Amino acid sequence: MQLNETIEFYTKASSMALKRMYNHMGAEYGVTQTIGFVLVYIAKEGISPGKLSEKLEMKKSSLTRLLNNMEKEGCIYKQSDPTDKRITKLFLTEKGLARRKIAKVAVLGFNEKIMNQVSDDELDAFIKVSKIITNEVEKIVEQENKHI
Repeated sequence: MQLNETIEFYTKASSMALKRMYNHMGAEYGVTQTIGFVLVYIAKEGISPGKLSEKLEMKKSSLTRLLNNMEKEGCIYKQSDPTDKRITKLFLTEKGLARRKIAKVAVLGFNEKIMNQVSDDELDAFIKVSKIITNEVEKIVEQENKHI
């Protein structure tokens, strides 16, 4: 088997293609793929930066820079939790909500294009293989962490 025939090659190629597409589509609005994920993960009830960091699997320092830029651009705001002042939550501004809507339309539109080209069985197989990959990666990382 050649390296360009491996599962890693195809998943990486697809991931990079998606990133290029979403970055290109969002450039007009100042929305990268990562910013799009942030916009989608910030729900009405808000989210703490720590939880967001976990969901995005981003280092807190990288996320902090991104959030500070998004706050300067007027897409998000931070607010202390009224029941526990130690907790800060992130919320979307009107500008952030508008950009979130754009990101959602792009994701759902692309999803529909793919769904129109694959059968239910093919989709089920793709989801199954994706879950297997994720589970195996998590097992390997867990094992590696035990050796550290």
